[in-house]
Amino acid sequence: MKPVVIAVAITGSVPRKKDNPAVPITPAEQIESTRQAYEVGATLVHIHVRNDDETPSSDPERFAAVQAGIAEQCPGMIIQFSTGGRGRDPSQRSSALYLRPDMASLSTGSVNFPTIVYENHTSLVEDMAGKMKEFGIRPEIEIFDLSHLHGARQLADKGLMDEQPHIQFVMGVQNALPAEERLLDILLKEAKHRFPTCTWTAAGIGRHQAKVMNWALVRGADAVRTGLEDNIRIAKDRLAVSNAELAEHAVLAVERHGHRAATTEEARALLGCRPIAPVQSM
Repeated sequence: MKPVVIAVAITGSVPRKKDNPAVPITPAEQIESTRQAYEVGATLVHIHVRNDDETPSSDPERFAAVQAGIAEQCPGMIIQFSTGGRGRDPSQRSSALYLRPDMASLSTGSVNFPTIVYENHTSLVEDMAGKMKEFGIRPEIEIFDLSHLHGARQLADKGLMDEQPHIQFVMGVQNALPAEERLLDILLKEAKHRFPTCTWTAAGIGRHQAKVMNWALVRGADAVRTGLEDNIRIAKDRLAVSNAELAEHAVLAVERHGHRAATTEEARALLGCRPIAPVQSM
């Protein structure tokens, strides 16, 4: 059976505890929520950190605390930092990359969001890509628009990333890409044209999460994404009780398509991450 990476986006920058009490905010909550998802099959965690008042943060100390806790409690799990810009000072979005997570998100162009323009100027994108290369961090290219694939191609042409990026199509954000199956076909065809050996996944936001995951699995995606960042509900009338519950549903979806959840070693190999360091004997 084909191994598929289960990625869990545990917190994000938008949902608050008033929306769903299960959203993890403090580093301790984030570590525990990740551990629970890891135990049911998640092998990649996407991390935003928050201030105590739940607003988005770029504090490297918070990233470091979450990174250390997950590394200890979830051996081998791929740790991916967000460099997303919603609610964050652009100059601070890459401030934690010196911590050398396995991966980091990288948006390659600007796009309309529900209430803001998510701005990613070319100079900022190139700066973040350069830091990821310097620190040996694998980028996950976030695609909110077809033009962002061409932005990624320009980064590769400039030597700022390699020819086998991990690409994520983000569908269902209001004012950006709608969650329509035919659009995924267009995006995937263009991605494979620009980067024939890329790995890929697709994220459906809110009520679109399950159907976008299904579309991706039908098309042979290398990974699927779930988590409270994207969707706080299991059903229209019920909140998800945890990131682990959403991860369990993702594992079941993968299995329904005749695949299985990847191990940590398989996930790292699939996405080109550093192998797990061997334990040193005394």
